[in-house]
Amino acid sequence: MGPFSGHQIGTLIFGSQSREAAHQSVIFTIAMKPSIVALCIVSGVGVLSAQTPVWEPSPGHTQVPIWPGTVPDAQPVPGLEDATTTETESLVAGRPWVWVTNVSRPTMTVYSPNGNSSGAAIVVFPGGGYIGLAIDLEGTEVCDWLSSRGITAVLLKYRVPYSGQYWDNKTKRETEPRAQTALEDAQRTVGLVRFHAAEWHIDPNKIGVLGFSAGGYLVAQVSTHFGQRLYPVVDASDKESCRPDFAAAIYPGHLSLADDSLGLNPDIDAHITLQTPPTFLVQAEDDHVDRVEDSLSYYAALKRVGAPVEMHLYAKGGHAFGLRPTKQAITLWPRLMETWLVSIGMNSQ
Repeated sequence: MGPFSGHQIGTLIFGSQSREAAHQSVIFTIAMKPSIVALCIVSGVGVLSAQTPVWEPSPGHTQVPIWPGTVPDAQPVPGLEDATTTETESLVAGRPWVWVTNVSRPTMTVYSPNGNSSGAAIVVFPGGGYIGLAIDLEGTEVCDWLSSRGITAVLLKYRVPYSGQYWDNKTKRETEPRAQTALEDAQRTVGLVRFHAAEWHIDPNKIGVLGFSAGGYLVAQVSTHFGQRLYPVVDASDKESCRPDFAAAIYPGHLSLADDSLGLNPDIDAHITLQTPPTFLVQAEDDHVDRVEDSLSYYAALKRVGAPVEMHLYAKGGHAFGLRPTKQAITLWPRLMETWLVSIGMNSQ
Protein backbone atom coordinates (compact mmCIF):
# COMPACT_ATOMS: atom_id res chain seq x y z
CA MET A 1 0.00 0.00 0.00
CA GLY A 2 2.91 2.44 0.35
CA PRO A 3 3.27 5.04 3.10
CA PHE A 4 -0.20 4.52 4.60
CA SER A 5 -2.86 1.85 4.96
CA GLY A 6 -6.53 1.98 4.11
CA HIS A 7 -7.35 2.16 7.81
CA GLN A 8 -5.05 5.14 8.21
CA ILE A 9 -6.74 6.86 5.28
CA GLY A 10 -10.12 6.50 6.94
CA THR A 11 -8.76 7.76 10.26
CA LEU A 12 -7.16 10.78 8.60
CA ILE A 13 -10.43 11.82 7.01
CA PHE A 14 -13.03 11.37 9.72
CA GLY A 15 -12.95 7.93 11.25
CA SER A 16 -14.56 4.62 10.39
CA GLN A 17 -17.83 3.85 8.67
CA SER A 18 -19.87 0.66 9.02
CA ARG A 19 -20.38 -1.53 5.98
CA GLU A 20 -23.74 -1.38 4.26
CA ALA A 21 -26.30 -4.12 4.63
CA ALA A 22 -27.17 -6.84 2.16
CA HIS A 23 -28.32 -5.94 -1.34
CA GLN A 24 -31.20 -6.47 -3.64
CA SER A 25 -30.91 -6.61 -7.41
CA VAL A 26 -32.40 -3.90 -9.60
CA ILE A 27 -33.15 -4.26 -13.30
CA PHE A 28 -32.52 -1.41 -15.74
CA THR A 29 -32.46 -0.88 -19.48
CA ILE A 30 -30.13 2.02 -20.15
CA ALA A 31 -29.52 4.08 -23.26
CA MET A 32 -27.06 6.91 -23.65
CA LYS A 33 -28.54 8.32 -26.89
CA PRO A 34 -31.82 7.77 -28.77
CA SER A 35 -32.13 4.22 -30.13
CA ILE A 36 -28.74 3.22 -28.75
CA VAL A 37 -28.77 0.81 -25.88
CA ALA A 38 -25.52 1.24 -24.04
CA LEU A 39 -26.09 -1.37 -21.38
CA CYS A 40 -28.85 -3.81 -20.57
CA ILE A 41 -29.32 -5.62 -17.30
CA VAL A 42 -32.26 -7.89 -17.93
CA SER A 43 -33.43 -10.62 -15.64
CA GLY A 44 -33.31 -14.09 -17.16
CA VAL A 45 -31.08 -13.46 -20.18
CA GLY A 46 -27.79 -14.01 -18.39
CA VAL A 47 -26.11 -10.75 -19.38
CA LEU A 48 -25.01 -10.06 -15.82
CA SER A 49 -24.43 -12.46 -13.00
CA ALA A 50 -22.49 -13.09 -9.80
CA GLN A 51 -24.16 -10.35 -7.80
CA THR A 52 -22.51 -9.23 -4.58
CA PRO A 53 -23.97 -7.01 -1.83
CA VAL A 54 -21.58 -4.06 -2.03
CA TRP A 55 -18.54 -3.52 -4.23
CA GLU A 56 -15.27 -3.93 -2.36
CA PRO A 57 -11.76 -3.10 -3.62
CA SER A 58 -9.06 -5.74 -3.90
CA PRO A 59 -7.15 -6.84 -0.78
CA GLY A 60 -4.74 -4.20 0.43
CA HIS A 61 -7.10 -1.34 -0.43
CA THR A 62 -9.90 0.14 1.66
CA GLN A 63 -12.71 2.37 0.49
CA VAL A 64 -13.76 5.13 2.87
CA PRO A 65 -16.80 7.42 2.74
CA ILE A 66 -16.06 10.92 1.49
CA TRP A 67 -18.78 12.51 3.61
CA PRO A 68 -18.49 12.33 7.43
CA GLY A 69 -22.23 12.42 8.04
CA THR A 70 -25.34 12.89 5.97
CA VAL A 71 -24.53 13.37 2.30
CA PRO A 72 -25.71 16.68 0.83
CA ASP A 73 -28.76 16.67 -1.43
CA ALA A 74 -29.36 12.97 -0.74
CA GLN A 75 -31.67 11.43 -3.33
CA PRO A 76 -33.67 8.17 -3.16
CA VAL A 77 -32.22 5.17 -4.99
CA PRO A 78 -34.15 2.16 -6.36
CA GLY A 79 -32.56 -0.29 -3.92
CA LEU A 80 -29.44 -1.15 -1.97
CA GLU A 81 -26.01 -0.97 -3.57
CA ASP A 82 -25.41 -3.77 -6.03
CA ALA A 83 -22.26 -5.05 -7.78
CA THR A 84 -22.71 -7.43 -10.70
CA THR A 85 -20.18 -9.18 -12.97
CA THR A 86 -20.94 -9.67 -16.65
CA GLU A 87 -21.14 -13.05 -18.34
CA THR A 88 -19.99 -13.99 -21.84
CA GLU A 89 -22.69 -11.96 -23.60
CA SER A 90 -21.09 -8.68 -22.51
CA LEU A 91 -17.29 -8.82 -22.59
CA VAL A 92 -14.69 -6.14 -23.22
CA ALA A 93 -11.48 -7.37 -24.84
CA GLY A 94 -12.66 -10.90 -24.04
CA ARG A 95 -13.04 -10.25 -20.32
CA PRO A 96 -15.99 -9.56 -18.01
CA TRP A 97 -16.41 -6.36 -16.04
CA VAL A 98 -18.21 -5.23 -12.89
CA TRP A 99 -21.25 -2.94 -12.87
CA VAL A 100 -22.14 -1.08 -9.67
CA THR A 101 -25.37 0.80 -9.11
CA ASN A 102 -27.52 2.26 -6.34
CA VAL A 103 -24.59 4.08 -4.74
CA SER A 104 -26.00 6.32 -2.02
CA ARG A 105 -22.87 6.45 0.14
CA PRO A 106 -19.98 7.61 -2.10
CA THR A 107 -16.48 6.44 -1.26
CA MET A 108 -12.90 6.88 -2.35
CA THR A 109 -10.17 4.25 -2.52
CA VAL A 110 -6.51 5.29 -2.58
CA TYR A 111 -3.96 3.37 -4.65
CA SER A 112 -0.43 4.29 -3.56
CA PRO A 113 2.37 4.36 -6.15
CA ASN A 114 4.36 1.21 -6.74
CA GLY A 115 7.92 2.25 -5.96
CA ASN A 116 8.97 5.90 -6.10
CA SER A 117 6.22 8.50 -6.12
CA SER A 118 6.22 11.26 -8.72
CA GLY A 119 4.16 13.43 -6.40
CA ALA A 120 1.23 13.47 -8.82
CA ALA A 121 -2.25 12.24 -7.94
CA ILE A 122 -5.26 11.51 -10.18
CA VAL A 123 -8.89 11.11 -9.10
CA VAL A 124 -10.59 8.55 -11.37
CA PHE A 125 -14.25 8.81 -12.40
CA PRO A 126 -15.69 5.60 -13.96
CA GLY A 127 -18.44 5.95 -16.55
CA GLY A 128 -21.91 4.49 -16.68
CA GLY A 129 -24.33 7.13 -17.97
CA TYR A 130 -25.01 8.38 -14.41
CA ILE A 131 -26.99 5.16 -13.97
CA GLY A 132 -24.19 2.89 -12.70
CA LEU A 133 -20.41 2.62 -12.64
CA ALA A 134 -18.09 0.38 -14.68
CA ILE A 135 -16.04 0.11 -11.54
CA ASP A 136 -13.19 -2.13 -12.74
CA LEU A 137 -13.10 -1.47 -16.51
CA GLU A 138 -12.93 2.29 -15.99
CA GLY A 139 -11.87 2.34 -12.36
CA THR A 140 -9.66 -0.17 -10.57
CA GLU A 141 -7.76 -1.21 -13.71
CA VAL A 142 -7.01 2.44 -14.40
CA CYS A 143 -5.82 2.97 -10.82
CA ASP A 144 -3.49 -0.04 -11.10
CA TRP A 145 -1.97 1.45 -14.26
CA LEU A 146 -1.49 4.88 -12.70
CA SER A 147 0.07 3.53 -9.50
CA SER A 148 2.52 1.50 -11.61
CA ARG A 149 3.66 4.82 -13.10
CA GLY A 150 4.43 6.42 -9.74
CA ILE A 151 1.10 8.26 -9.52
CA THR A 152 -1.25 8.14 -6.54
CA ALA A 153 -4.65 7.09 -7.89
CA VAL A 154 -7.90 7.81 -6.07
CA LEU A 155 -10.96 5.91 -7.26
CA LEU A 156 -14.19 7.81 -6.65
CA LYS A 157 -17.31 5.68 -6.35
CA TYR A 158 -19.71 8.57 -6.83
CA ARG A 159 -23.45 8.53 -6.35
CA VAL A 160 -25.67 6.86 -8.97
CA PRO A 161 -28.24 6.68 -10.45
CA TYR A 162 -29.50 10.03 -11.73
CA SER A 163 -26.60 12.03 -10.28
CA GLY A 164 -25.84 13.88 -13.54
CA GLN A 165 -27.41 14.46 -16.93
CA TYR A 166 -28.82 11.10 -18.06
CA TRP A 167 -30.85 9.64 -20.92
CA ASP A 168 -34.44 8.98 -19.88
CA ASN A 169 -35.96 6.11 -21.85
CA LYS A 170 -39.50 7.16 -20.93
CA THR A 171 -39.25 10.72 -22.24
CA LYS A 172 -36.60 9.87 -24.88
CA ARG A 173 -34.46 12.86 -23.99
CA GLU A 174 -31.52 13.97 -21.90
CA THR A 175 -32.74 14.75 -18.40
CA GLU A 176 -31.22 16.96 -15.74
CA PRO A 177 -30.93 15.43 -12.25
CA ARG A 178 -32.72 16.89 -9.26
CA ALA A 179 -29.27 17.71 -7.87
CA GLN A 180 -25.77 17.45 -9.35
CA THR A 181 -24.68 14.97 -6.72
CA ALA A 182 -21.90 13.41 -8.81
CA LEU A 183 -20.29 16.85 -9.16
CA GLU A 184 -20.66 17.42 -5.43
CA ASP A 185 -18.81 14.14 -4.82
CA ALA A 186 -16.09 15.11 -7.32
CA GLN A 187 -15.56 18.56 -5.78
CA ARG A 188 -15.39 17.03 -2.31
CA THR A 189 -12.86 14.37 -3.34
CA VAL A 190 -10.46 16.74 -5.10
CA GLY A 191 -10.51 18.90 -1.96
CA LEU A 192 -9.90 15.90 0.28
CA VAL A 193 -6.89 14.80 -1.76
CA ARG A 194 -5.42 18.31 -1.64
CA PHE A 195 -6.10 18.59 2.11
CA HIS A 196 -4.23 15.33 2.75
CA ALA A 197 -1.45 15.98 0.24
CA ALA A 198 1.34 16.11 2.82
CA GLU A 199 0.29 12.90 4.59
CA TRP A 200 -0.18 11.08 1.29
CA HIS A 201 3.12 12.33 -0.22
CA ILE A 202 1.35 14.26 -2.96
CA ASP A 203 2.29 17.60 -4.50
CA PRO A 204 -0.84 19.76 -3.93
CA ASN A 205 -0.16 21.42 -7.29
CA LYS A 206 -0.19 18.11 -9.20
CA ILE A 207 -3.69 16.79 -8.57
CA GLY A 208 -5.63 15.83 -11.68
CA VAL A 209 -8.81 14.05 -12.76
CA LEU A 210 -9.42 11.29 -15.30
CA GLY A 211 -12.86 10.12 -16.39
CA PHE A 212 -14.59 7.92 -18.95
CA SER A 213 -17.89 8.48 -20.79
CA ALA A 214 -20.20 10.11 -18.22
CA GLY A 215 -17.11 10.28 -16.01
CA GLY A 216 -15.52 12.29 -18.83
CA TYR A 217 -18.33 14.80 -18.57
CA LEU A 218 -17.73 14.91 -14.82
CA VAL A 219 -14.11 15.77 -15.65
CA ALA A 220 -15.32 18.75 -17.71
CA GLN A 221 -17.69 19.80 -14.94
CA VAL A 222 -15.13 19.81 -12.15
CA SER A 223 -12.66 21.52 -14.51
CA THR A 224 -15.07 24.42 -15.00
CA HIS A 225 -17.10 24.49 -11.75
CA PHE A 226 -14.42 24.94 -9.11
CA GLY A 227 -15.08 28.53 -8.07
CA GLN A 228 -17.85 27.59 -5.67
CA ARG A 229 -18.87 24.34 -4.01
CA LEU A 230 -22.38 23.10 -4.70
CA TYR A 231 -22.83 22.22 -1.04
CA PRO A 232 -22.25 23.94 2.33
CA VAL A 233 -18.74 23.62 3.79
CA VAL A 234 -18.44 20.44 5.84
CA ASP A 235 -14.89 20.68 7.21
CA ALA A 236 -11.42 22.09 6.51
CA SER A 237 -10.97 20.04 3.32
CA ASP A 238 -13.80 22.01 1.71
CA LYS A 239 -11.77 25.18 2.15
CA GLU A 240 -9.11 23.75 -0.17
CA SER A 241 -9.35 24.44 -3.89
CA CYS A 242 -11.28 21.80 -5.83
CA ARG A 243 -9.75 22.91 -9.14
CA PRO A 244 -7.85 20.06 -10.82
CA ASP A 245 -4.34 20.92 -12.01
CA PHE A 246 -4.89 18.81 -15.14
CA ALA A 247 -7.70 16.77 -16.64
CA ALA A 248 -8.24 13.85 -19.02
CA ALA A 249 -11.57 12.84 -20.57
CA ILE A 250 -11.71 9.53 -22.45
CA TYR A 251 -14.68 9.13 -24.83
CA PRO A 252 -16.63 11.78 -22.86
CA GLY A 253 -20.38 12.22 -23.23
CA HIS A 254 -23.05 14.90 -22.75
CA LEU A 255 -20.77 17.69 -24.02
CA SER A 256 -22.20 18.49 -27.46
CA LEU A 257 -25.69 19.94 -27.75
CA ALA A 258 -26.78 17.30 -30.28
CA ASP A 259 -25.44 14.67 -32.65
CA ASP A 260 -23.45 16.23 -35.50
CA SER A 261 -23.33 19.52 -33.60
CA LEU A 262 -20.25 21.36 -32.35
CA GLY A 263 -22.33 23.45 -30.00
CA LEU A 264 -21.12 22.87 -26.43
CA ASN A 265 -23.36 22.12 -23.48
CA PRO A 266 -23.98 25.56 -21.92
CA ASP A 267 -23.36 24.20 -18.41
CA ILE A 268 -19.72 23.79 -19.50
CA ASP A 269 -19.40 26.51 -22.15
CA ALA A 270 -20.40 29.34 -19.81
CA HIS A 271 -17.64 28.48 -17.35
CA ILE A 272 -14.61 27.88 -19.58
CA THR A 273 -11.79 30.35 -18.89
CA LEU A 274 -8.02 30.47 -18.99
CA GLN A 275 -8.18 28.88 -15.53
CA THR A 276 -9.63 25.69 -17.00
CA PRO A 277 -6.84 23.14 -16.46
CA PRO A 278 -4.77 21.57 -19.26
CA THR A 279 -6.94 18.89 -20.82
CA PHE A 280 -6.34 15.61 -22.68
CA LEU A 281 -9.12 14.18 -24.89
CA VAL A 282 -9.53 10.80 -26.64
CA GLN A 283 -12.46 9.63 -28.78
CA ALA A 284 -13.30 7.41 -31.75
CA GLU A 285 -15.27 8.62 -34.75
CA ASP A 286 -17.31 5.41 -34.73
CA ASP A 287 -18.34 5.88 -31.10
CA HIS A 288 -22.13 5.58 -31.36
CA VAL A 289 -22.82 5.99 -27.67
CA ASP A 290 -21.03 9.29 -27.02
CA ARG A 291 -20.32 10.93 -30.36
CA VAL A 292 -17.01 12.37 -31.48
CA GLU A 293 -18.69 15.80 -31.41
CA ASP A 294 -18.53 15.61 -27.60
CA SER A 295 -14.75 15.88 -27.69
CA LEU A 296 -14.70 18.22 -30.69
CA SER A 297 -17.05 20.74 -29.09
CA TYR A 298 -15.07 20.82 -25.85
CA TYR A 299 -11.77 21.08 -27.72
CA ALA A 300 -13.00 24.00 -29.80
CA ALA A 301 -14.27 25.87 -26.74
CA LEU A 302 -10.99 25.37 -24.88
CA LYS A 303 -8.99 26.55 -27.88
CA ARG A 304 -11.23 29.60 -28.24
CA VAL A 305 -10.18 30.94 -24.82
CA GLY A 306 -6.59 29.72 -25.07
CA ALA A 307 -6.83 26.96 -22.46
CA PRO A 308 -4.24 24.20 -23.11
CA VAL A 309 -5.76 21.10 -24.72
CA GLU A 310 -4.52 18.02 -26.56
CA MET A 311 -6.94 15.82 -28.50
CA HIS A 312 -6.51 12.40 -30.13
CA LEU A 313 -9.21 11.17 -32.53
CA TYR A 314 -9.36 7.75 -34.18
CA ALA A 315 -11.48 6.46 -37.06
CA LYS A 316 -12.32 3.26 -35.19
CA GLY A 317 -12.50 2.18 -31.60
CA GLY A 318 -16.08 2.36 -30.44
CA HIS A 319 -16.94 3.03 -26.83
CA ALA A 320 -16.27 1.72 -23.32
CA PHE A 321 -12.94 -0.07 -23.78
CA GLY A 322 -11.18 1.43 -20.76
CA LEU A 323 -7.49 0.71 -21.16
CA ARG A 324 -7.90 -2.91 -22.22
CA PRO A 325 -5.80 -3.49 -25.36
CA THR A 326 -7.55 -4.57 -28.54
CA LYS A 327 -6.60 -4.55 -32.22
CA GLN A 328 -7.72 -0.92 -32.42
CA ALA A 329 -5.00 1.74 -32.20
CA ILE A 330 -7.12 3.86 -29.87
CA THR A 331 -6.40 1.46 -27.02
CA LEU A 332 -2.81 2.72 -27.03
CA TRP A 333 -4.03 6.00 -25.57
CA PRO A 334 -2.42 5.39 -22.13
CA ARG A 335 1.04 5.78 -23.69
CA LEU A 336 -0.01 9.10 -25.20
CA MET A 337 -1.34 10.30 -21.88
CA GLU A 338 1.87 9.31 -20.11
CA THR A 339 3.83 11.44 -22.60
CA TRP A 340 1.37 14.31 -22.18
CA LEU A 341 1.70 14.23 -18.38
CA VAL A 342 5.48 14.60 -18.72
CA SER A 343 5.09 17.39 -21.29
CA ILE A 344 2.94 19.51 -18.94
CA GLY A 345 5.25 18.88 -15.98
CA MET A 346 2.85 16.72 -13.99
CA ASN A 347 4.87 13.52 -14.05
CA SER A 348 8.53 12.67 -14.45
CA GLN A 349 8.28 9.05 -15.61
